[in-house]
Amino acid sequence: MLKKILIANRGEIACRVIKSAQRMGIQTVAVFSEADRNALHVEMADEAVLIGPAPVAESYLLIDRIVQACKETGAEAVHPGYGFLSENAAFATALEEEGIAFIGPKPHAITSMGDKITSKNLAIEAGVNTIPGFTGVVRDADHAVKVAHEIGYPVMLKASAGGGGKGMRIATDDQECREGFDRASGEAQTAFGDKRLFVERFIDEPRHIEIQVLADAHGNIIYLGERECSLQRRHQKVIEEAPSPFLDPETREAMGSQAVALARAVDYQSAGTVEFIVDNDRNFYFLEMNTRLQVEHPVTELVTGVDLVELMIRIAAGEPLPLGQGDVKFNGWAIEARVYAEDPFRNFLPSIGRLVRYCPPAESNAVRVDTGVYEGGEVSMHYDPMIAKVIAHGPTRDLAIAHLREALNEFCIRGVAHNISFLAALVDHKRFREGRLSTNFIAQEYPDGFDAAHVVHDDPALLITAAATIHRRYMDRAAKISGQMPGYERKIHDDWVVVLGGEQHPVTVRPLEEGGGHEVYYGNAHYRVMSDWQFGQPIFRSTINGNYVCMQVERRNMIYRLFHWGSQVDVMVLTARAAELLSRMAPKTPPDVTKYLLSPMPGLLSKLLVEPGVEVKLGQDMAVVEAMKMENVLRSERDGVIKNTMAAVGDTLAVDQPIVEFE
Repeated sequence: MLKKILIANRGEIACRVIKSAQRMGIQTVAVFSEADRNALHVEMADEAVLIGPAPVAESYLLIDRIVQACKETGAEAVHPGYGFLSENAAFATALEEEGIAFIGPKPHAITSMGDKITSKNLAIEAGVNTIPGFTGVVRDADHAVKVAHEIGYPVMLKASAGGGGKGMRIATDDQECREGFDRASGEAQTAFGDKRLFVERFIDEPRHIEIQVLADAHGNIIYLGERECSLQRRHQKVIEEAPSPFLDPETREAMGSQAVALARAVDYQSAGTVEFIVDNDRNFYFLEMNTRLQVEHPVTELVTGVDLVELMIRIAAGEPLPLGQGDVKFNGWAIEARVYAEDPFRNFLPSIGRLVRYCPPAESNAVRVDTGVYEGGEVSMHYDPMIAKVIAHGPTRDLAIAHLREALNEFCIRGVAHNISFLAALVDHKRFREGRLSTNFIAQEYPDGFDAAHVVHDDPALLITAAATIHRRYMDRAAKISGQMPGYERKIHDDWVVVLGGEQHPVTVRPLEEGGGHEVYYGNAHYRVMSDWQFGQPIFRSTINGNYVCMQVERRNMIYRLFHWGSQVDVMVLTARAAELLSRMAPKTPPDVTKYLLSPMPGLLSKLLVEPGVEVKLGQDMAVVEAMKMENVLRSERDGVIKNTMAAVGDTLAVDQPIVEFE
């Protein structure tokens, strides 16, 4: 068995690999950039090596520097995680030449499957179902249109290299095809250094279902069931589950057999994933093979009991698989939600900054949290904005959903925007609960984006009751302050008004004589609230009429900010007189910012396409802001003349920072 491995990655996946290695008694080496000097994976590893500045091209993508780190530390093998160099055949070859094991497949398999054109041709030879399309390289926009006519619209233009949704465009007519070619090829060149595209038929209402395979160096290959990955936003997976609520046993077996056949065709060794597109009639077509560990691998681990990272290490050490296909057993259901530093209420713009509070849900048999951050750490603009993955497991899909909802309730993040409200809305959506999924789900259900109107609390009375209880406890504590003037001591009343969403809700709150709880009367209902919550704690755990309720609470002067089931509300608890006066106050008018082009996100201003005196039209490109490895084009929302530019190319922008002023 290997004695020391280096993890050529960062964030949650580096921490995940370190955990398995430590359980196996293997020493670990972390590599880090200047931006990650205080990162969690650096703290967890036995050793750590600085490999360069913050940009990935100067650190995590430097093959020579990582090989040198192996030599410096005596690491016998490298686990690449996912992303970065995980599917780089040159990296695997460089390690092999130095006698360092690559914990992944051989370079031939990486090369064959890493190129979508080559992989599709190999799939056809191996008898794997493929989508109709043109598997040659598209030369230019005119050629793309010609090919699209031969295949028939709609078509998908896809980068031959890479993945993750980059270099992909759907076209339904010639204009979209030409524009899509330019955008996709440019994005592919930026992301992968390879602008080649191919074209294939676009499958309407598809599901994205993938098969996990494991193969050793002794010819043994098995598949570990499937993962449903259809909930995606802009081709990026958001929620994944195992098994799929759509597949029947016959389709599962057919997909698994074809995935094994493809792996055998390229002499695959290690963990890998064969991705398929599945239509409404359960016809399935090969999409691509990822020759690495997937982000969503934990759902497979929870339903099979297999540690994929451990088996990857054992395979790299030359061991045969410890189980055959007949030994693979499935237990219950697992669902994973990806928690990102992004603002769903601002079109999912990335967020950066310090994690002022970071309290993930407690792990148990029902909940697992894979993370690479900690309270006080920073989310950097240089890397992927993932904060953590929350994975819930249960004997049934409904119970797994219930566990996930409760875990999201407990996940407290302050300092950066996050997408927990969006995740909570998704897992409670009627279509999701019914399993009626497709890769178009989010675009169809949220065509105008995600906003507060999509987060409707199941039972607002719970929020009102909790706020009233918390406020009464604060008031009772205030009444005990020493030094009050005799005869003028603070007197606490039982009757209050909870102001929620602009509406006023009269309540009565009284402490119970025993147990430290409270009774709340709201409307015609009576609520008995029991809790051991302490002042300042971000999580309010209680039983309300015997039912467990967990919500987050943050006191901001007179306002209590509550977060529950994805709903975030600001609540005030006032006396009846204060509530009356509040109702008479005029609303505050927000400032007029229509004369400015504002940066919608923190990032780098890489292009400024206008200058003072220039006339622009509605929808015209004005600037490009780079953030979290993506280019974001900012367009004019009005006709007008540029009065002034307020930022320069190369500037690091804050959210809502003015870039251009109109006359």
